[in-house]
Amino acid sequence: MSRLPVFREPLHVGRPNIGDREQLREKIDDALNRRWLSSGPLVRELEKRVAALAGTAHCVATCNATVALQLAARATGVRPGAEVIVPAFTWVATPHALDWIGLTPVFCDIDEESAGIDPAHAEKLVGPATGAILGVHAFGRPCPIDELTDLADRHRLPLLFDAAHGLGSTHHGRPIGAFGSAEVFSFHATKFINSFEGGALVTDDPEVARRARAMSNFGIGDDREVVSAGTNAKMSEGSAAMGLVSLERIDTLIDHNTRNHRRYEHGLAGLPGVSVRQQAPGERANHQYVVIEVDQARAGVHADRVHAVLERHNVLSRRYFHPSCHQLAPYSDRPEVHAPLPLPRSEALAERVLALPTGEVIGEEEIDGICRIVRWAVETGGADDGPSTTD
Repeated sequence: MSRLPVFREPLHVGRPNIGDREQLREKIDDALNRRWLSSGPLVRELEKRVAALAGTAHCVATCNATVALQLAARATGVRPGAEVIVPAFTWVATPHALDWIGLTPVFCDIDEESAGIDPAHAEKLVGPATGAILGVHAFGRPCPIDELTDLADRHRLPLLFDAAHGLGSTHHGRPIGAFGSAEVFSFHATKFINSFEGGALVTDDPEVARRARAMSNFGIGDDREVVSAGTNAKMSEGSAAMGLVSLERIDTLIDHNTRNHRRYEHGLAGLPGVSVRQQAPGERANHQYVVIEVDQARAGVHADRVHAVLERHNVLSRRYFHPSCHQLAPYSDRPEVHAPLPLPRSEALAERVLALPTGEVIGEEEIDGICRIVRWAVETGGADDGPSTTD
């Protein structure tokens, strides 16, 4: 006999955090009264706040993070048609942003501890066609920044970072955002700090910032003259208003996410083959993602099976990032171009990971229920409909 789901309403990964609605309405009303709805005072204020958080001199706010990655490549001088070394273990938006502007993503294997680019493998991929290295701070944990910086410097390559998950985290005590030639944040609705939809490029290089700002506005410079080719990447005042209201709560949200992370660790402690992925020791982490690994050899069950059991109980876990990017179209159609070497660590990690719900709408009761479902799935192999609401 089938059982009722443990949760009546679905629990989502990345359900948006919502800030003070009255403050949001006030800011939007101010924009309406000014009749300045795009790239106005609210956007400039958001840029100052984000630059301060990132510890950088410059921030260029954008309508999304995908176009911010494209601006970063263009503004740092990555030549048209060049290859860019990227990790295979990332959301497909990372290579897509490059591919869409005529660059060639070349996928690199990962260091499993950080889930970021393996610098030793990246070294093997550098060649005459290489135009840049793009690291990703997966789940907010810094990738091997120091080693990649050394590699990029030795080969005189721009070093970019996709920091979509990284706002508020640190490396050697310095905020994520202040490394490489430029870094890019995401303020998509699913991120713990959101602007409905949006992104930002941060950098200490004034020329990169100047080029990126002009390119984001059809190539129009500060004097209102067209100085380069460009696109329309501008952020709206409404998005900036949401971003500012969201930023007011960044410390509160990080504290809540940290408590959730610890609760998951407690609830899953001692479960064979299941572990909660850790952030960098000694660093501040935003904990906006709770990611578990399910080691089939030890757990006796595959992550797909745990995912299916959770879904039956309205826990909509996510297989971030499965499969790895080099296994997806269009890149899988040309492995000799995009993935010239085996990528076993990326593929192995992609088979093990599950992202679980967290954020302000998730508390102890929800986490305890989710952990109970995961325990049941592992201990029984998920053979039937799962634990009852009274187990």
